[in-house]
Amino acid sequence: MGKQKKEIDILTASAKRKKRKGKIEFLYILPFVLLVAVFSYYPLYGWIYAFYDYRPPYALSQVPFVGLKWFRTMIENEEKVKDILRVIRNTFAMSGISMLFSWFPMIFAVFLNEIKCRPFKKFVQTVTTLPNFISWVLVYSIAFSVLSTTGAVNSFLSSVITDYVPKDFLSSSEHVWFTQWLWLTWKNAGWAAIMYIAAITGIDESLTEAARIDGASRMQIIRHITLPSILPTYFVLVMLNLANFLSNGMEQYYVFQNSFNREYIEVLDLYVYNLKNMNGYSLSTAISILKTVISITLLGLTNKISKLIRGEGFI
Repeated sequence: MGKQKKEIDILTASAKRKKRKGKIEFLYILPFVLLVAVFSYYPLYGWIYAFYDYRPPYALSQVPFVGLKWFRTMIENEEKVKDILRVIRNTFAMSGISMLFSWFPMIFAVFLNEIKCRPFKKFVQTVTTLPNFISWVLVYSIAFSVLSTTGAVNSFLSSVITDYVPKDFLSSSEHVWFTQWLWLTWKNAGWAAIMYIAAITGIDESLTEAARIDGASRMQIIRHITLPSILPTYFVLVMLNLANFLSNGMEQYYVFQNSFNREYIEVLDLYVYNLKNMNGYSLSTAISILKTVISITLLGLTNKISKLIRGEGFI
């Protein structure tokens, strides 16, 4: 009996220590939970504006409650339906091109890892990562300096080609989707490659050493060892991007938009912002709610696809 009691006391003490440790670990993450609650969940209170005919600067108590009027407007008003379909087309095009070329940062990381000269490798990685920390306003300033009618490209062409008429490439509506993807890739490719570089450094070196002993070339090592090892990381990132398919941001498109290319560059987030500037607060909020619902649905679908393909989800 004494031995059993001693064992029970040991188990009880161990359970108490685990419980106390769990409380301490929860306190570690509590500040981050509060930050998420304040900045991600508390603003959802603003969804209430979608059910009122809100006009600033009046308070909600001073404007009429209209229920689902703005949700019905999205499917009953022909002009709004055309606008929403147009911006959804642009959103799908921009996000689709990004998904189509989502392998680019992975391939860039693979070939960057193959550079043997460490100073040059660090230089390339630094140069390609720095644009991620530049604001889109500065990116547009660079684009304006290069591609405007008085920019470097037109100045060079004018000096080379006789009777050349300068063209404002930034105001052109041609190939807007592809050119915006190029700017996005230039800005984010180096930063996106960091995840793959970390995955490459985690590859067991004994595999590559064994392959070299067997006479494998560098390209064969990349094909049979490096790429298969980092493909799981690639698929996880692709699925996460698929869940955010409708959320491709607005800062980039806001600074590059103008009256000539607006039909093709206005994505869903930018449309909501522009609609708000035209006193369409309630309708823009309703569209944002619909976008959130669709994004959550996409997140659930991609999680199920991940479980079917990889045997595990990311939620």
